Amino acid sequence: MSSVDGCATMYRRLKALRLENSITARALHILPAYSTYRKTYALLRQSRQWSREELEAYQTEALSRLLDHAYENVPYYRRVFQERGLVPADIATPADLDLLPILTKEIVQANLPDLKARNYPESAFEYVTTGGSTGIPVGFYYEKGASRAREWAFMKTQWDRVGYRFRDRCVILRGYIVGSGKEDVYWKKALFGRWLLMSSHHMTEETLPAYIDRIRKFRPRFIQAYPSMAVVLARYMAEHGVEPFPTVKAILCGSENLYPWQRSLLTEAFGCRVFSWYGNSEQTVLAGECEESTRYHIFPEYGILELIGRDGRPVTTPGETGEVVTTSLVNPICPFIRYRTMDAAVLGDGPCSCGRSYPLLEKVEGRLQEFIVTKDRRLISMTAVNMHSGVFDNVAQFQFYQKREGEVLIRIVRRPGYTEEDTEQILRELGKKFEGDVDVTVRFVGTIPRTRRGKYQFLIQDLPLDLWGISGCEKECRTKSG
Repeated sequence: MSSVDGCATMYRRLKALRLENSITARALHILPAYSTYRKTYALLRQSRQWSREELEAYQTEALSRLLDHAYENVPYYRRVFQERGLVPADIATPADLDLLPILTKEIVQANLPDLKARNYPESAFEYVTTGGSTGIPVGFYYEKGASRAREWAFMKTQWDRVGYRFRDRCVILRGYIVGSGKEDVYWKKALFGRWLLMSSHHMTEETLPAYIDRIRKFRPRFIQAYPSMAVVLARYMAEHGVEPFPTVKAILCGSENLYPWQRSLLTEAFGCRVFSWYGNSEQTVLAGECEESTRYHIFPEYGILELIGRDGRPVTTPGETGEVVTTSLVNPICPFIRYRTMDAAVLGDGPCSCGRSYPLLEKVEGRLQEFIVTKDRRLISMTAVNMHSGVFDNVAQFQFYQKREGEVLIRIVRRPGYTEEDTEQILRELGKKFEGDVDVTVRFVGTIPRTRRGKYQFLIQDLPLDLWGISGCEKECRTKSG
């Protein structure tokens, strides 16, 4: 059975059973748009073999259609074109997009009614919001059913690289609240027993043995997880000598930045490949690793990605860091053109040995809010702060907080056995990482809360990090990633 036919069978069964859990509800939601899924998936199976020239030609044509559509049907963009004396034909290639202004989260919120395409009926709009991890929650619209169907097609194509099939058993550790302390059951099955949804809000030293036992009995082939959730499980396994799960082929990580220390710990504990992807709820960018590399392969069929340096100019040198600005090619009902993601990434150098001609990101540094600012206004990415070290063995949880340049507070949840010597070692370790340019204060706390979506924030950044130049900021900063 092909992947497409298998997906169709799964959806028919879902519809017949009318399951009510949230994951199943999402799958049911895209049933009317199954043809969209099938068409998108078929395109991606074909386009993965295209040359770079063929991919660029496809992207240029898709951009032309998007701009014509936005000009004719989206009031905000008609206004933008007219204010600049432009018509869509003036933007012949993705390189010409800099004729248009940056779209910020604040602009989206102030102009949302005018970002809705007028050639869609009101019943086609599905209102969604981001989690506000950058400090600015954003509301916008999907095309009901179709947007999620396209997303499934891209995600399935991405997971195909590590052998994922719809019939595979998966453990899901992605911010769900399941069960309660009274019941001592923190999981439930979904999708005909193929997915085991495990609560991320009940993972403690006391309950983790039960989690591990249930996973081992479930015999999953994959674990889909927020990296921070998988790390809680992995760290317990590593510290207690728990053997890896023999059936797990890969850990599928997304929705949070995957730090090098997390990848190392997950690989060590689970004994398998850790596969990461990068995207956003706004559906403007999607990139993921391949079978042979940990570099992020950007889907050109999904969107156009620009890396903008602090001088406001495109980043063109591999290894250089810039802010990710994106144009979605998959959600015309509410177009985002030159959208400022507030993410930082490093330009990659191709081609990849896997044979795909996709453009590459060497790594994703994370949100701008995931950088620490030094006394001389350098930026230090959290990817450079290695917390997988013996120095932190007696730390149960940690979180950095910054509200002044060159100063940072680290909140620590101590484990039994933590001593003053641990504090001294941590301060010495961080002093090396920050090269003496950041004063660190330690504060002990009883717990560190997750976000409302069940994620951990390793850094709460209260400084306005508008440091890349694309909004006219004149601060002089250098970047540092390791």
